[in-house]
Amino acid sequence: MLFTEQGVAILSGVLKSDKAINMNIAIMRAFVDVRKILLKQSNLNEQLTEIKERIGEHDVQLNELYDAMENLIDEKIAQLKWNDRQRIGFKIKE
Repeated sequence: MLFTEQGVAILSGVLKSDKAINMNIAIMRAFVDVRKILLKQSNLNEQLTEIKERIGEHDVQLNELYDAMENLIDEKIAQLKWNDRQRIGFKIKE
């Protein structure tokens, strides 16, 4: 049989034996424990969602860093090529 929490509370008003009262208390405690577990689970879901959002933000930031580093490397290579180019015009011997 399956009862809701409210159904069990109503039963406690009807049944008066010690066994029924003890069983009612045990069932109510089970409902409280289930409620606690569900609240913890929803908190975990919120934390996981926050972590996923942070990771997504970090991915964007890391991609921006990689792009900036590639640009710096490209600029450095271009500068080296410019410095190593073959000069034209008069050459002065020292």
